Parts: sequence; C-alpha cells; structure tokens
Amino acid sequence: MNCEAQKIVIQSAPNPRRRRCGRLAPVIAFACLALPARAHASIFHGETLDSIANGISWVVLIIAPIIGIAAFWLVHILPEKIAHKKKHPQTRAIQCLCLLSLCFGGLLWPIAWLWAYTKPVLHKMAYGTDVDESLSHVGHEVTEEDNEIEKLRTRIAELEAKRSSVRDKV
Repeated sequence: MNCEAQKIVIQSAPNPRRRRCGRLAPVIAFACLALPARAHASIFHGETLDSIANGISWVVLIIAPIIGIAAFWLVHILPEKIAHKKKHPQTRAIQCLCLLSLCFGGLLWPIAWLWAYTKPVLHKMAYGTDVDESLSHVGHEVTEEDNEIEKLRTRIAELEAKRSSVRDKV
C-alpha cells in the first residue's frame, strides 16, 4: 500500500476514543446540570430579611390561629343556621349538639349536619306538622308583642275608668 492509501484507511477507521466521548456526552451534560449552583432563598438581604421574617412569624403565631378558630366556629354553627332557616322543630337540640361538637373537636358536627337536613317524621306524626311555628321570623313576634301591648292599654283604660267612677261617687 502506498502512503496515501494508508492515510485514507487510517482516517476512515473508527476512532475508539471518539466513540467513548460520544457516549459520555449525555452523561456529562446531565452531571453539569445536576451539580449544585448558587441558590438564593430570598430576594431580601440583611436587615430587610430579618424584619420580613419577624412579620411573617407574628402572622403565623397570632393572626392565623385567630382566623382558624373563627373559621372552625363558623363552620360548626352552620347546622344550627340551616335548622333555623328550615324551621326544624328540634332546632334547640341541634344548637346544643353544635356546641358540644365545638367542645369535642368537631366529632359530633356531621351528626348535627345530618340532623339539620332530616325531615322530622315522628314530630309530624305527633303534632301534625314537620315545622316549628315558634321559629317564625320577626313579623310573627311583633304581632305577639303588639297583642300584648294592646291588652295592657285596654287594662289601663279599664283601671282609669274605675278610678274616675270612684271619684265621681265621692
């Protein structure tokens, strides 16, 4: 073989070093991506970071529990509100169960919720209705109060009439 033919054969022969480097390229790229880089946990530095951390800690320690307790309480009085709205005859018992549920960490709340949505069948059999008329809205209470005031006015008028008749006799 001549010299030029030998160069062509050498150049066309696969280089084992190049093959290894080609296979390792994805591994090297992944290793470069996996290496830790400088990370910044916050955009704030120094005194600003401390004051923001203090503010967040106060919110977490004071405001979040207050909001959590208020939300817990509002959710636990929902069955009572539903029972009152539906004029459930056992609204007071449902209210008592809601309060007990607050004391027991919410374990009784599902029972109160179901009770508020149930139809009182036995109450209907006993009293002929499944709603409590004493839980009606403000208009009904005002008429009872107006009746009471009217009775008192008539009683006062009767007493004044008796008094004037006694004076006329004397």
